Amino acid sequence: MRFPWGSVTTIRHEELTLPAAHLGPDNPLPPLRPLDEMHRIEDRDKEDLPRDMARQIGYAPLHSLLPVRVRDGYDRRREPRTLGTLVIENGRLRVTVLPSLGGRIASLVHTPSGRELLYRNPVFQPANFALNGAWFSGGIEWNIGATGHTTLSCAPVHAARVPAPDGGEMLRLWEWERLRDLPFQVDLWLPDGSDFLYVGVRIRNPHETPVPAYWWSNIAVPEECRVLAPAEEAWHFGYERRLRRVPVPVHDGVDRTYPFNSTYPADYFYEVPDERRRWIAAQEADGHGLVQTSTDVLRGRKLFVWGSGPGGRRWQEWLTEPGTGGYCEIQAGLARTQLEHVRTEPESEVSWLEAYGPFETPPEGEWPEVLGEAERRLEAVLPRAHVDAAHAAWQPYADAEPGERLATGSGWGALEVLRAGWKLPGTPFDENTLGPQQEPWLHLLRAGSLPAPPTAGPPGDTLVAPHWRDMLETAPETGLTEYHLGVAQWHAGDRAQAVRSWERGLRAAGPAWPHLRCLAVADQEDRHPERAADRYAAAFDALCRERDETEGEAGTDVGEGPVWQAAVAALGREAVEALLAVGRTGDARSVWERLEPDTRARGRFRLIEAGLLLAEGRRDEARAVFDAGFEVADLREGDEAVGRLWAALTDEPLPGGHDFRMRPSP
Repeated sequence: MRFPWGSVTTIRHEELTLPAAHLGPDNPLPPLRPLDEMHRIEDRDKEDLPRDMARQIGYAPLHSLLPVRVRDGYDRRREPRTLGTLVIENGRLRVTVLPSLGGRIASLVHTPSGRELLYRNPVFQPANFALNGAWFSGGIEWNIGATGHTTLSCAPVHAARVPAPDGGEMLRLWEWERLRDLPFQVDLWLPDGSDFLYVGVRIRNPHETPVPAYWWSNIAVPEECRVLAPAEEAWHFGYERRLRRVPVPVHDGVDRTYPFNSTYPADYFYEVPDERRRWIAAQEADGHGLVQTSTDVLRGRKLFVWGSGPGGRRWQEWLTEPGTGGYCEIQAGLARTQLEHVRTEPESEVSWLEAYGPFETPPEGEWPEVLGEAERRLEAVLPRAHVDAAHAAWQPYADAEPGERLATGSGWGALEVLRAGWKLPGTPFDENTLGPQQEPWLHLLRAGSLPAPPTAGPPGDTLVAPHWRDMLETAPETGLTEYHLGVAQWHAGDRAQAVRSWERGLRAAGPAWPHLRCLAVADQEDRHPERAADRYAAAFDALCRERDETEGEAGTDVGEGPVWQAAVAALGREAVEALLAVGRTGDARSVWERLEPDTRARGRFRLIEAGLLLAEGRRDEARAVFDAGFEVADLREGDEAVGRLWAALTDEPLPGGHDFRMRPSP
């Protein structure tokens, strides 16, 4: 395919300064408990679903976050910070990309009109919406991995210039997705004179076995709009965890294509007929807005609304600045719903092309007429055949080797490529990207053993894929090896072997607290809460001793560094909760008092303190914690812990600042 325009697209570095919270260190404790993901339904509800949908909902759902760590060290103290951006421009559109934050498109401006086509968040404020915690709202994000927001939401990706099909340049983003062990790429392409951003996406399965794939492009737009999609029905999913078919646009007497018309947060997965073009648009009252369309592989289309209720409004304020306007999300995915995963065959790939641009069409009127007019206008400005042709033109360039490197992601892809010897044209994972996180595993790969860590501290990441687990099983037995082996065995579902590995690790030289904490989680999962409480208390004691001894031996404050503080805070939080669960308030208080003052002042720990005070019978003091005010920075999507504790303290209505309810009261 040849294009009738020249090529003057520019790609350049810029800086963006905005009020931003601090991300902080990751949680150093391995996430052994089942994944806390809201988007699940009961097996009985699958009986009424289409057979292919039910099969894909049941296909390889993610049960563990391993090998990824939880990101819960962020705060809500925003101050001006500078983020590096990559800007793509062609005289018609200006695209601002955040390579250090998952490759998110932060802004898409139509230059002639000066219109921002997306919801552009005026702040950077992480919140607990990603699979691994930290996530932020706004722009266009690339969700890969499993149901939920990607673990790469606040992580760097690789970026480089590559040749574009029209002879110009594209911006390529790529990374290694660790939950499913899949490399992927996103190519951003702005032809000269075009009002549309083209996005070529490719997911590759280099393995000799099938792997589940998941993708949703998530587009935040101002919520004062009407959302259009070519469907007469949708699958509604709310935080009651029920999936049911509803009519579009009117459901329960209300037109749900207007985001404000819903009371509670909800997903509407549109049932787009097979023969219809894949597209979705958000149109303001004056008829202007954004349209997204794609080749047919990207099958699904979705609207997410926060709703008009107090919980949804509170979440909107939480994620941005009060008074700056809310947003909804229009999305496009590989399956009809986000509860599904798609099988990718061994040594295969899946690719598609998306297009984003300004769109003008009347949003008001009867649904069939509104859709018909929108589709006629879309065909006039961007014919369906042109999108298919652009995909075909892009495919030969998907393997083009990157030129100038513009940003660097993680070293995990490089480690996997070294291990397997894969050739992945277009997405090189170079050895020079390997870093300290990968160093122990590179040593295991080359020398067959895990080296002793160069400094004292919590154990690093554990790799849990079968090939790494096999290497751990044949490595010399050390306390560190047994710890990592136990985590890998636990992830594989072999809990008895994991417990034996951790028990062996306890008898070996080295820190005891990592093994004790893992055994405590195993006790909880096996419903032995008293034994779990004992082990948590012992683990916390051992961690505090090691921290103090490390500081004393070094003669410095190494024991008070961010990683140590994160370990003490994370283990202390789990220990207090485990001890309170069995009524051991005195021991819980002892743990609490050994936490650092800065830790105890954090919102999450203020909530824990209120629960501890209530358990001690000090109701007035627990209420005083609420009256003094606190913010739980890492409050989980759908978490009702604050409301439950408030209800245990008083019959008064839940204060608006703590009302994050995403469903009707039971």
